[in-house]
Amino acid sequence: MRRRSCACQESTGSVAERETGCADSGAADDARDDAVDVAGRLRLPPVLDCRRVRSRAARAGVAVAALAIAVAAGGCDAGPPPPTPPIVPGSSAAPREVNIVMKDWVFLPDPVDIVPGETVLLHVINGGLEIHEAVIGDQAVQDAWEAAEGQAANPPPGPTPIVSVPPGTAGIRIVAASGQRIDVVWTVPADPAVVGALVLGCHIPGHWARGMRASLRIASSRG
Repeated sequence: MRRRSCACQESTGSVAERETGCADSGAADDARDDAVDVAGRLRLPPVLDCRRVRSRAARAGVAVAALAIAVAAGGCDAGPPPPTPPIVPGSSAAPREVNIVMKDWVFLPDPVDIVPGETVLLHVINGGLEIHEAVIGDQAVQDAWEAAEGQAANPPPGPTPIVSVPPGTAGIRIVAASGQRIDVVWTVPADPAVVGALVLGCHIPGHWARGMRASLRIASSRG
């Protein structure tokens, strides 16, 4: 603190006046000294360099844009799914487990790999919000179910109409409600030409038209 200087030390005025003047002057000096101490201890926030901030933001924007372009290019160049490694065909005593997940307007995986003549245990899971079905058969089977279920769309009040097709075009049909899983044992036809024509489709009214279909692919086998 600075040394006090009191102008009232002069001989003029009474003793009481001198004491009062000195007290007031001392209080003012203390206030100024305290202000100086506070100001000395006060740390102002650093000043941002706006040019450096803009430069960093620009570099970050360029990096994000480059990453987005790379991802988009990779997706465009993905092409068909890679071939499945050789699998051990299932048998009647030990069926090979195959998962088919139905979502709203899509089957996963697509394609579904199978081996001619093998026996599989299909786990058909409806992961969508609506009822779905998995119909396995050639194009004639798909057309038959599309026509039959289309006629049953928007039924009048009453019992749910029964939908059926001629036995020769029935194929395999598995209907599952939302969140439901149904297991079915299926022996794949032994003729590769027949297997190559198989399609997986959903013919709940409107679903086939939305593109809810997938292919079945012949996979190489081992063992």
